[in-house]
Amino acid sequence: MTNTTAFDWRPFLLRWSGEWSDSLPDDETQSEEDKAARRVRWLGFPPASEERIAAMEERLGRRMPPSYREFLKVSDGWQHAGGFVWLLAGATDARWHNNESGLADMFEEYLDEDAGPDERRDADIWRRGLQLEVESDATRVLMDPEDVDEEGEWAVYTWASWRAAPPARYANFREFMRDMFREFHSLRARRADGESEFANDTTRELDALVEQARLEALRGGWERAGHALDEAKEYGRPRAVGLGDQIRRLVGQTYMVYFEDVVTDPRYAPELLPALVAEHAAHSYRDDSTLMFHLRGAGDDVVSLAYATLEQVRNGTYRYTAAGPFGEAVERARELARWGDTDGAWRTLMDALPVWQPLGPDHLAPLGWVADPLLGPLLTPERGRELLSTPRGGQAGEAPSQPAGLDPDNLAWLAAPDALDNLTSYRFVLVEGVEPEDLPGRLADGNEAALDDPMTSHEARHRLLRGQREFSSYDDKALMAVGQAGTRWSFAFDSDPAHFDPQRLVSPAAAASAGTRAVVVWSGLRTWRGEPFFHLSVAQDGTEQYAFTYADGETHRTGQIPPALDPDRFFGSREEDTEAERSLLEAVTGEFGVHLPRHAITNGRLHTFTTRSWTRPPGNGETYAVISMNWDAAR
Repeated sequence: MTNTTAFDWRPFLLRWSGEWSDSLPDDETQSEEDKAARRVRWLGFPPASEERIAAMEERLGRRMPPSYREFLKVSDGWQHAGGFVWLLAGATDARWHNNESGLADMFEEYLDEDAGPDERRDADIWRRGLQLEVESDATRVLMDPEDVDEEGEWAVYTWASWRAAPPARYANFREFMRDMFREFHSLRARRADGESEFANDTTRELDALVEQARLEALRGGWERAGHALDEAKEYGRPRAVGLGDQIRRLVGQTYMVYFEDVVTDPRYAPELLPALVAEHAAHSYRDDSTLMFHLRGAGDDVVSLAYATLEQVRNGTYRYTAAGPFGEAVERARELARWGDTDGAWRTLMDALPVWQPLGPDHLAPLGWVADPLLGPLLTPERGRELLSTPRGGQAGEAPSQPAGLDPDNLAWLAAPDALDNLTSYRFVLVEGVEPEDLPGRLADGNEAALDDPMTSHEARHRLLRGQREFSSYDDKALMAVGQAGTRWSFAFDSDPAHFDPQRLVSPAAAASAGTRAVVVWSGLRTWRGEPFFHLSVAQDGTEQYAFTYADGETHRTGQIPPALDPDRFFGSREEDTEAERSLLEAVTGEFGVHLPRHAITNGRLHTFTTRSWTRPPGNGETYAVISMNWDAAR
């Protein structure tokens, strides 16, 4: 813990006073007290003697905490503590609040019947606290004699009704005053048009710190850089927010990340605007006029670019580009991500990152790619940290170790309880020696034998249902995402299949296997709709080689099933049904050397298409229902 009694108050208060005096515009109306303080460059008062402090403590019945005592020995009170406390109490004016404001009653009304002792004690501070504010803008400042650390320091609490926030807590009086100094700086940092620049020893030190942090970030020391930028941000230094937001966005933070000042600069807009508008577009309840608030001060060209980019992000057509070798890597990475190889796409970007060059001195890392529909899903907080840890922009540093990829080299991840947003049934087709774009020609007919643009599974299903006019109880056309499933294999995957009917199932394995091999898996061993089931079929050159279906506690098989896939190895008793899923998927992985890309399927965007039906037509005497919808009439 910091020893607050060792803090040297006088140079700190002298600097504050001098910088306050220099910050006042000559034409600003000032009170007589302010004129006097500016003239002598001192916001304080004569120091309090030990006798005066002792008299105060006798009057209040308590010894004052160390940092407040030491402060009083330098200045018996203070003017302009931050922007909203105009006069802070000295030895004479400090007094017990005794719920003078009625705030104890108000905060107690907010407590419910389950409120614990700590919550009730917090509300009671307005009765026991020592009031320090004498004149303020509806701002309360209290020291709490019951919130005391081992050095005897009392916590300080501040609250203002107009802030619509709970009371702010400071560990001691010194920390409170330091924060008020930061508040003074942050309020003075942005000057009105025509006002002189707010420049002094503190701002110069902080601006030098910002520049050091920028270089440190480019060397890969993003955590140290982030701490320095956060400190400068508290003082309102103009570059600190825009630089710090670039770090925050890449580690997954989006709340109040607006790249302030930098995003409106035409040099940086092509990189930063996409990240800003993508977050705006992700929240459909936001009116587009709110985007202009974050673009205040931007020129017409930047505003036009912002709205054009917003339209592209919303309709999924935004495409990130970059210059030079890094830009070439972006194109290669996009193609890999397009077919599900998100690990390969990420490594492609990281391998090229050292040659990336910033657009200017306020640019720390490539960012526009987070809005790209194919590249954006690559980002995770861990990957963001790897990017930030990689030296770039002409700066030398130690390369970070490569984290493990996101995709297991197997199928067993599908058996995890939290896979696929907890969906418990799925099906997929694996085809050997065939590119993903060729799968629709094997599994679909007519107009459906074409790939849609890459999209998430939710987007694809919403699009399908929005255009569907007829729903049949016998037809089972699967909406499937496609990609690469390992060396020489492609996949088609359905994360939300229809009801499984083993009597009417028509496996697409034979149709998919023309001139090659195909594997079909449909698992519902954890399904909540009916009995557990599992189907596997393998075909080659248009003919089914073997298959088995486990349903209703029984196994039906055809052909010569390899020993590694023999269902008797996996299904012994009904209690073991749900435990067989992982073992089955591991066996399929081992038999065919395949895997499915977990990150692309669960978080990415993939091409999709609709297959022909997985069920045979109804037979004689079998009933079914067809529902036709006229959406135009409904509207």
